[in-house]
Amino acid sequence: MRSMFRRGVVVLLLAAVSTPIAGPADAVPEAASKVADVAAPAPPMGWASWNSFAAKIDYTTIRAQADALVSSGMKAAGYSYVNIDEGWWQGTRDAQGNIVVDETEWPGGMKAIADYLHSKGLKAGIYTDAGKDGCGYYYPTGRPAAPGSGSEGHYDQDMLQFQRWGFDYVKVDWCGGDAEGLDPATTYRAISDAITRATAQTGRTLKLSICDWGRKNPWNWGPGAGALWRTSNDIILYGQNATLGQVLTNFDQAQHPVSQHTGYVNDPDMLTVGMPGLTDAQARTEMSLWAVSGAPLLAGNNLATMSAATRSILTDRDVIAVDQDPRGLQGVKISEDSAGLQVYGKVLSGSGRRAVVLLNRTSAPAAMTVRWADLGLTSDRARVRDVWTGETSRSADYTVTVPAGDSVLITVDGTETASTTYHGDFTGVTAEATGLAVADVTYTAATAQTATLKVNDQQPTVVAFPATGGRPRTVSVIVSLAKGTNTVSFTNAPSAITVSPLPGTAGAEVVGAQSGRCLDVDDNGITNGIQAQLWDCAGGPNQTWVSSRGQLVVNGGKCLDAYDSGTTNGTAVVVWDCHGGANQRWNINSDGTITNAVSGLCLDAYDNGTGNRTKIVLWTCGSGANQRWSLR
Repeated sequence: MRSMFRRGVVVLLLAAVSTPIAGPADAVPEAASKVADVAAPAPPMGWASWNSFAAKIDYTTIRAQADALVSSGMKAAGYSYVNIDEGWWQGTRDAQGNIVVDETEWPGGMKAIADYLHSKGLKAGIYTDAGKDGCGYYYPTGRPAAPGSGSEGHYDQDMLQFQRWGFDYVKVDWCGGDAEGLDPATTYRAISDAITRATAQTGRTLKLSICDWGRKNPWNWGPGAGALWRTSNDIILYGQNATLGQVLTNFDQAQHPVSQHTGYVNDPDMLTVGMPGLTDAQARTEMSLWAVSGAPLLAGNNLATMSAATRSILTDRDVIAVDQDPRGLQGVKISEDSAGLQVYGKVLSGSGRRAVVLLNRTSAPAAMTVRWADLGLTSDRARVRDVWTGETSRSADYTVTVPAGDSVLITVDGTETASTTYHGDFTGVTAEATGLAVADVTYTAATAQTATLKVNDQQPTVVAFPATGGRPRTVSVIVSLAKGTNTVSFTNAPSAITVSPLPGTAGAEVVGAQSGRCLDVDDNGITNGIQAQLWDCAGGPNQTWVSSRGQLVVNGGKCLDAYDSGTTNGTAVVVWDCHGGANQRWNINSDGTITNAVSGLCLDAYDNGTGNRTKIVLWTCGSGANQRWSLR
């Protein structure tokens, strides 16, 4: 696997953006951007069939759920998509390769159900697989195995057919792709291109939902290929009860804030609110976490039988407003003062506005505090509103007791700290600490464009730039910066970027004395067991290590770990879910060594390696420079 940090020139594809201001980059402190924001396309809201009905679906089932979505008030609250998941099609095609469905189940064919959904003022979603055989072949659920129910070999034909039927959204699963060993990035790009070609013929659009379950790190390549991408396995399997533990797992695996922007969204999967197994309090926590993440809100419960409490949770307009905020950013973890007491903050549209979730993962009630400084706000008193209860107050910082296994969701209206605006080529963007920042990008575009953004030598990301009608406008992204000077690469640069740090995310690069390279997690991966390595320093999220209670935490929730609590020379140093064990505790010593609490062995660049991909192991401490590290 390639590292997230790789060499090469990235070309910005934004053809109609204003030309850069002549001369060297200038840094101008400002209170806030003065140019109007362009609202990012909101994460999709709606309902999907899988959680409640699995493959046992037909016209009558979908129509009943659509009717309930309208009559319950969910449509009025913003839920618009009705997504028909796996099971609608058993893999039959005609002599020309066109999909054929059972019209006893779908009277009038799939166009008829799409037309019905549109008649209710709703949008229609459909499902297929990237491989030859879909999930209904490998995992038949509720009906016989369905060979041939994938779209491989028919991407153009199927995407055109879906649009001609009138569908607005397609989820493309990965069961066949996984079984065949296809490459997700290449495959989903081919599907995305097929959708573009179909749109050229029909004039319709088809929102692509990528579903490779996070297997090949779609946060690295998903933006621009699809509108959203799954970051984890299914949140619930057919016949299972929902659990808060699985909700938290899927939430954790969706934390990739530098990839979420301008209408491109990390997807932790369908909501389990209203499903058997979750209490109402746990359902509110799930909604709060999805909202602060800016995640898709796709209900999965049976809408026709849901309780009044479930309906109230799903339709809470203030919670939905946090999720649908026009800035389009993902919330980030800004503190964890004690293990399991986590605070997440989301930058909202407007000046000084934040949404915050205080999440207590422990088994006891706890007093938890939000510090304004961690949110990038001044110490002035701010207005605080509990989103679920509506209670308001004013305070400098905020402390509340959060019950065990519960959460509190608030909004904060405070005062921004000073930001810095850069003009020119953006080679001198500075940061006081390694961590995340919000960048508001000022541009002018005659037509809608996509562009590629790159910070230092990090993985590039595709950014959407809507047309501005000839006037300067801004879009917002979260960037990961190294302490000191950074390069934000735009070819045909926008006119300015305004950078506002998020101090609660501050960490440090761990730099090898011998190599000058950084402790790195390959390809920005989050799979347990990835061995740490050396790579060129670039200040990305997979090189930003937060020292917390003796742990070194990366990507929000992965800890540097002595594999299997090993105590012998050559023990692999990996990343693993943080659990507080001694094999995840490290002593940062005055002589530059970093020793593991279990073994006393030193963090070591194996075999005195200095090149990219050199593996990191534990070894008996010595005087070698390959065991000397600095945090910057």
